[in-house]
Amino acid sequence: MLLFVMLDLPAPAASASSAPAAASTVDTDPLNHDPLVREAFEHFYNLDYDGALSRFERIAAAHVDDPIATTYVLDCVLFRELYRLDLLDTTFYANDGFLTGKHTVAEDLKVREQVNDLSEKAVQLSDARLKANPHDVDALFARGWARSLHATYLAMVQRSFGSGLHVALQARSDHDHVLDMDPNYVDAKMVVGVYQYVVGALPFAFKILIGFTGITGSRQKGMEMLRDAGSRGVITSVEARTSMMLFLRREAKYQEAIVIAQNLAVQYPHDFLFVLEQANLQKDAGDGPKAIATYRKLLENARRSGYFTNPHLELAWYGLGETLRGQTHFAEAVDAYERAAESPTTSPELKRRCLLAAGESYDLMHDRDHAVAEYQQAINAGPETVQADAARRYMRSAYAGH
Repeated sequence: MLLFVMLDLPAPAASASSAPAAASTVDTDPLNHDPLVREAFEHFYNLDYDGALSRFERIAAAHVDDPIATTYVLDCVLFRELYRLDLLDTTFYANDGFLTGKHTVAEDLKVREQVNDLSEKAVQLSDARLKANPHDVDALFARGWARSLHATYLAMVQRSFGSGLHVALQARSDHDHVLDMDPNYVDAKMVVGVYQYVVGALPFAFKILIGFTGITGSRQKGMEMLRDAGSRGVITSVEARTSMMLFLRREAKYQEAIVIAQNLAVQYPHDFLFVLEQANLQKDAGDGPKAIATYRKLLENARRSGYFTNPHLELAWYGLGETLRGQTHFAEAVDAYERAAESPTTSPELKRRCLLAAGESYDLMHDRDHAVAEYQQAINAGPETVQADAARRYMRSAYAGH
């Protein structure tokens, strides 16, 4: 996912083939099968990051020299922060110009320091084991995984794409070497599969350009590796399937992506994001009524005490607003946008997007006074932003639709 986001790919046209029948043998670090590790990941994938982190920290304290134990903690700290910042919302990557947009992130410098320290520690522990045994495949995997997580933070939070790409390529190299030494180390296929797919999906001219640097890839091979990691991976199965959903979404293969989202929601029924993704995909597939029903069911479940852990309901309200607007239910769309904007967990950028969209919806209803009021709120929420720029245009000339 990291490379896909960083390179801001256009949606490709050709389809990816299914993976061949996979071998039954799967190798992995023995610690991945520890019952406490499995319990921690259950909390992690149901978005109980605090519950997962407390368990991963206990594991790391009991395995102070094991790099993968430190990387568990890094993984949880990173994704808890990405979720806090609404950076796990796939619509951000599926529809927005991630590289060109003026996206602002309220970075927590303490978390940055924690991510840097944990990634550095995991790499140092891996290096120490690899120095003693260059064929320690578990240490090599842990180093590549830690590097991929650090690269994700650099790109998605700090928006340092050059540094992120450099570290991501190191991660891919580590996991390539893992697979060279042990082709049955299926978890390593996730990072390599993303890399293969992304580079393979680049426009032909750009592919020729980077080919001179030795960077090559194949969409078909990448998707096959992700399918295998998704079906057999021990700790990368969910990430591999999530990456597949994003790729399929950008290819407009919505039904296949919906099936993946539904399966993940069955596996982790209290993961707010997997249910949200079903609705997002239905919306993008053009099935507005079904998407509206899914968003509303999600919001209904969220009112049940303890059903979701820390749900970011603004994401569902915003998606519902977009879908209602697409069905020309403008008044209902405004209500959904305003609920999203008022949510206590709404990021500053999403709040501006909601206010702008509410203003546009009022303009489509020919309610100019309310439209101008919403545009002014969007400007007040961030004067030097792309949303404020659009709001100023529509204050001068009413939004008339695309």
